[in-house]
Amino acid sequence: MLYGNSWMAITGKPLAATAGSMIFQQGGNAVDAACAMLAATCTMWDTLSWGGETQALIYNPKTKRVIAINAMGVAPTGATAAFFKNKGYNFPPEYGPLAATTPGTPGGLIFMLHQYGTMSLAQVLAPAMKMAAGYPIEAQAANTIERQKALIKQWPYSTKVLLPHKGAAREAPEGGEVFVQSDLLATLTKMVDAEKAALKKGGSRKEALMAAYDRFYKGDIAREFVRGSREQGGLITMADLANWKPVEEEALVTDYKGIEVFKLKQWTQGPVLLQALNILENFDLKAMGYNSPPYIHTVYQAMNLAFADRDFYYGDSYKTPIEPMQGLLSKAYAKQRASLIDPERNNIKIGPGDPYQFQNQTNPYLTLLKIRGFEADTSKRNFAPKHDLGALPPDESYQDRLWRGTTSIEAADKEGWVVSVTPSGGWLPACIAGNTGIGMSQRMQSFVIDSALNPFNVVEPGKRPRVTLSPSLFLKDGKPYLSAAVQGGDTQDQNLLQFFLNVVEFGMPVQKASEAPNFNSNQLWLSLGGTRAADREPKPGQILLNSQTPTATREALKKKGYILSFAERTSGPINAIWFDWKHRTLWGGSSNHGEDYGIAW
Repeated sequence: MLYGNSWMAITGKPLAATAGSMIFQQGGNAVDAACAMLAATCTMWDTLSWGGETQALIYNPKTKRVIAINAMGVAPTGATAAFFKNKGYNFPPEYGPLAATTPGTPGGLIFMLHQYGTMSLAQVLAPAMKMAAGYPIEAQAANTIERQKALIKQWPYSTKVLLPHKGAAREAPEGGEVFVQSDLLATLTKMVDAEKAALKKGGSRKEALMAAYDRFYKGDIAREFVRGSREQGGLITMADLANWKPVEEEALVTDYKGIEVFKLKQWTQGPVLLQALNILENFDLKAMGYNSPPYIHTVYQAMNLAFADRDFYYGDSYKTPIEPMQGLLSKAYAKQRASLIDPERNNIKIGPGDPYQFQNQTNPYLTLLKIRGFEADTSKRNFAPKHDLGALPPDESYQDRLWRGTTSIEAADKEGWVVSVTPSGGWLPACIAGNTGIGMSQRMQSFVIDSALNPFNVVEPGKRPRVTLSPSLFLKDGKPYLSAAVQGGDTQDQNLLQFFLNVVEFGMPVQKASEAPNFNSNQLWLSLGGTRAADREPKPGQILLNSQTPTATREALKKKGYILSFAERTSGPINAIWFDWKHRTLWGGSSNHGEDYGIAW
């Protein structure tokens, strides 16, 4: 357990947590520190880069409200379903310039700093800029570059940055080698220079921040980004960058036994957690016992019901058609969905429900649901999410897939600010946009091009894909109770659900809860990986269990129709802060499933 009473900074890499601690020690608040950690993780390629996307939940102690930050990029000009169908894809590509949405992280960082931070961009970016000038790269990132070098070599600007020993036996940096990113340093310097120039002209702090923002999205940085993207076959235009903006929005919320649970809107998978909790309120989970066969079965079924709705009904809340969120999040709908759970058998036919009747509307997609059908033949549904491939037996590449994904950032301070961020995009192997040093997002792959799969998430220019990224904030008695996030694609809200139940139902301290064995369902459509429908299809009944699962539990689950696989680690690294109001202290948890790290004072 990590304890503090002044501030706490937790994220995906020790050096990035150190960046957050530096900002706290200079007098910054939790938003300032979170921005510094975001900048550092992007610079360290901690499963993301500067061209990716950022989304956050922030508790504002002045208003006592939870704020949602949407800094998800959008599909560029020309990115239509017909465009990708003509190229033979069932989904937009996994890698390369055509996988890129517009960059959201620079704008999201500046927006959070502008609205709720206290420092300048120069102060917050200082640690990241020092790292771009050269820092000792971790073996994990360095080895990922080496493993992926064949893909990286397709893109000249990526090759220049990521393969400094081109032609040698090992072309990537070695672990511990000083890794220099001159182009990225120049880009960050331009942003800071724009801020300084505005201040010198008498501009306010906020005006200066917007000058940096404009240089990235409308100025010379944007021009080079677009040139480099389009040279390599990308679609992003200057207008795409100039027209995109981060958005502050209302978070979605449900109540679970007196605890308010806040998630981002349906352009993420976050409402899955809310739906699953609404379903599970109808069961006595504590009486079942932690990770008992009835508990695993009930939670697995609840997750499948929620994910079936996610797969069909979630999409960009700013585009039509409008998602039926009132019905999806209603307690009455959850009760109906809970009634579908057979305590003795896994339901391989779970599909989307009809939430429209719970908001006094007629479902316009009943015909589409019939066309889509739901394949009950498990021999035709044989895809496991990437981090589960090779689970029998686990090997080094499996562990790497398990730990990789998204990073997470948790920050809190004594004034009461709390920040939970799950940034991602531009992960290795990334296509770098020209001489900017910025790896482009790969989030286009989370769109569909067939409306029968999800009529709300069909790719079109200016639209956000429905993403897996999913920070969480929890309030109790109107005060922060818990802040948590985890990396791991489609497993994020599976793991966060179990983590939350570990704390609330089974009384685990936050560190124990973050390390406790989880289980994963693959009975869902995969959001990432592969360009064919066969690559993404659900695998009903497949469950990834922890290797410590007792024999009796294994046998009981087999009798319920489950297909078992095992691994020593069954969760991405969960990062969390629990608020002890009795002693007015912060309790930090960070599982040992990755390189995630926390520092407090």
